[in-house]
Amino acid sequence: MTRTLALEYARSNITVNCIAPGFIDTPMTAAIPEKIKEAALERIPLGRMGRPEDVADLHLFLASDEANYITGQVIFLDGGVSIGI
Repeated sequence: MTRTLALEYARSNITVNCIAPGFIDTPMTAAIPEKIKEAALERIPLGRMGRPEDVADLHLFLASDEANYITGQVIFLDGGVSIGI
């Protein structure tokens, strides 16, 4: 969907990207039992959960002029989980 929309809107100079967040420290993840959190953290190369601010910062960057040549991308914000270990 991201690529299709990016192709469709490119002619109007509108970029379309997707952010795929990983394990983010939110009230929802706070309810996860500690044992499960610890197992998840072991799979994250950076060794920590992301912060909501990390997600917000990426949104701000993609909305800025600095990202005006990025389109059709899925950006994984997951501390490295998607690269595998």
